[in-house]
Amino acid sequence: MTTSLAPNSADDPFAYRPVALVDLLDRVLATGVVISGDITLAIADVDLVRISLRALVASVGTLTQPQDAG
Repeated sequence: MTTSLAPNSADDPFAYRPVALVDLLDRVLATGVVISGDITLAIADVDLVRISLRALVASVGTLTQPQDAG
């Protein structure tokens, strides 16, 4: 399975090449990504419940690496 999410060259930022899903997943786990969203349940334009969601997706190795100070 492939998806087109990576630019083909620096000359044309709108040109895309196919990227394997496993390569994309490897990059996300290596660097980490934060996913956030809001859900609001309403009846008759009256907000009843609001839920804010935030998730951090990264590998354990990425989270336990010491960060450079500078």
